[in-house]
Amino acid sequence: SLHSTYIKGKTLFPEYSYTFMLDDVVVGHFNSETWTYVPKGNTTDEDNVIDPQHISLQVHQKMVLCELLNNDKPGQMISRSASKGFATDELCYLDGKFTYQGGSYFTQQELKPHLQLSMWRHENLYYPACIKTLKNYLKKRKKQVNRKVKPRLKLIQKANSDGGFRVSCLATGFYPRHINLTLFRDGQPVSDHEITGGDLLPNADGTYQMRKSLEISAADKHKYTCSATHLSLDNKLDIELVLALVLVFGTLVLVSGIIICKCRRRRAGSTRTEINTNVQSFVQSSLIFFYALNFM
Repeated sequence: SLHSTYIKGKTLFPEYSYTFMLDDVVVGHFNSETWTYVPKGNTTDEDNVIDPQHISLQVHQKMVLCELLNNDKPGQMISRSASKGFATDELCYLDGKFTYQGGSYFTQQELKPHLQLSMWRHENLYYPACIKTLKNYLKKRKKQVNRKVKPRLKLIQKANSDGGFRVSCLATGFYPRHINLTLFRDGQPVSDHEITGGDLLPNADGTYQMRKSLEISAADKHKYTCSATHLSLDNKLDIELVLALVLVFGTLVLVSGIIICKCRRRRAGSTRTEINTNVQSFVQSSLIFFYALNFM
């Protein structure tokens, strides 16, 4: 796909810039300051991949993408335009047919000649050039874009300042980018309106990560499961979290109270300093035991 941008006004960035992508891999850059196409991340000679005559700017901002199907048959081509941060129109070409979606910026009479010209350019110039470029890149980088990396899955429980907890389902280090990440409560999916996060984020090594979180109370006794399905996995990946630490802490407080009471009754003859020292020693031991459980 081709992502092109035009910036008007004083800026540190080039007036025109292009980014070329193969699936979700950035393969090169071009801008109006250097007027030179710069490959990115290549391990082979790619000087002959792009025909220089196809590098041109048509609108303020434009994204053009094309695809190859599994049988190496050319698929659809989509051209989407934007101006001032808003999408203005979209043109899709597939099997010799066009579909168009646009705003009400122009009347049908004004739009018709421009749309006809754009369709001719897409069918006879842009589509052949895009498919040819895509095939050339696949010859060079097929191994890179077809790789599969399994996700690492974590289910994290973190205490909040209000006494509750945040349960987070994290999948990281996976490729390609498409993943289905679900947080279950007692075997049932948690409703979307309870979930925060879910954005797909890139890692520095070219893989991706996704996190989904849920706020729960300190008294929550449900069982939570984090589940992921991905192209790299033969079966779905599950990890469970049983919230038992709250009960353990409550038991420690109860036991410590009973022992303190018994200690006072049995040692009525002891001095106040001795009792306080014994109580403090037990409470410190209980807290150390609780924190040890919490970080296991």
